[in-house]
Amino acid sequence: MRRNRLSRRHAAQLIALTFGAVGVSYVLRQSAPLGRDVSHSPTARALLATKQGPIKGPPDADLTVVVFNDYQCPACRVASAALDEAFSADKNVRVVYREWPIFGPSSERAARVALAADGQGIYPEVHRGLMRASPPLDEQTLRSVVEQAGGRWDVLKRDLNTRQQAIDRTLAQTGVDAFFLELSGTPAYLIGNLLVTGALTAEEFGEAFELARAARNGNG
Repeated sequence: MRRNRLSRRHAAQLIALTFGAVGVSYVLRQSAPLGRDVSHSPTARALLATKQGPIKGPPDADLTVVVFNDYQCPACRVASAALDEAFSADKNVRVVYREWPIFGPSSERAARVALAADGQGIYPEVHRGLMRASPPLDEQTLRSVVEQAGGRWDVLKRDLNTRQQAIDRTLAQTGVDAFFLELSGTPAYLIGNLLVTGALTAEEFGEAFELARAARNGNG
């Protein structure tokens, strides 16, 4: 019984944090530009040019979006659905996912599971499932998300072991990239040369897509 009470409390706290994070993000955007130009950054240029996964979208897309997220970040969870909506509306965007688990061990475990799922070609489905899953993100929840995405849990556990060093390097590199981009937390989005932090709506993602394209074409 105690476990159920804790789970409900955890969920209530997450809901409160979600609305708080989105509210703060909205207020800040009213008095600040949507993002900042990072065209001078070698880190940004390398991320935008990468062909290393997980990646979703056409390889010849005219705009690349790099996503820094944590599956236990309330604002990330809200913005994830908005980004999916914006991505569906704009077929000329390539999304590069970078797992940045900064909310503790459960976040890191979820990030590792998502990266390992890429070996079965189901990263986008697992990513979406983890963003929508009810907390806590325990082992049972992780397994359920993988299996609902069409993956095999036994294969994923094997991949977690055989690809451990590669996953370690990926997570470490993401931390380095976040440092050089001067990110203070999640979510963060490198939209072309425009770096945006905080949760956005689908409309705001669309606006950011166009701002990034205009800046690249010299119209910004």
